[in-house]
Amino acid sequence: FAYQMKYDSVHGKFKHTVTTKKSDANLAEADIIVVNGHEIKCIMATRNPEDLPWGKLGVEYVVESTGLFTEADKARGHIKAGAKKVIISAPGKGDLKTIVMGVNHTEYQSSMDVVSNASCTTNCLAPVVHVLLKEGLGIEKGLMTTIHAYTATQKTVDGPSKKDWRGGRAAACNIIPSTTGAAKAVGEVLPSVKGKLTGMAFRVPTPDVSVVDLTFLSEKDTSIKEIDELLKKASQTYLKGILGFT
Repeated sequence: FAYQMKYDSVHGKFKHTVTTKKSDANLAEADIIVVNGHEIKCIMATRNPEDLPWGKLGVEYVVESTGLFTEADKARGHIKAGAKKVIISAPGKGDLKTIVMGVNHTEYQSSMDVVSNASCTTNCLAPVVHVLLKEGLGIEKGLMTTIHAYTATQKTVDGPSKKDWRGGRAAACNIIPSTTGAAKAVGEVLPSVKGKLTGMAFRVPTPDVSVVDLTFLSEKDTSIKEIDELLKKASQTYLKGILGFT
């Protein structure tokens, strides 16, 4: 794991130091990663989050990024293990709140023990939709398309796919039409557009960087110039650091 952190195929070599050490000399393998002098305790993987030693280690916040425990009830296994809060770094299911920073983060309440931070695509789309709604243009209906870099769920060479035939094609040499839940997820974050947006995805042969294209019919007459000005203003004010404009 330390080796993977230090050398990345996409982002290159990590600029700081990454080493490992043992917390006990009697251990067979190192269980601590030292990143630029900061020690990070490593623990054995488990199929059940409830078995993790969060309470013993004093862990308060867990970022659930395995992709396996995106359902609220399963994610709460971390709470049973001793953690106080869980953030799912993917679309969540069940009794939980979906939060997109800059869009609806003010709706977070301290009583929420498990929240979803949505998907990367939703975090791209939601701020733009938020501006259109906040500035009074509104959306009558819309179609979003994401040109998405391939991910670890795809095949490196052609093979069978449980999801669909297309999904079994080699990721690095195919443009693969696929589905996306981003349009639906935006409706969870911004209820006023629930059911108004639909979308699709194309998985393309590039390891990094994705884009979202949004085509919409506004409720109010507008122009490209007005929309650009509103997006630019938002990028400099209430969405500064979240939305960029060029």
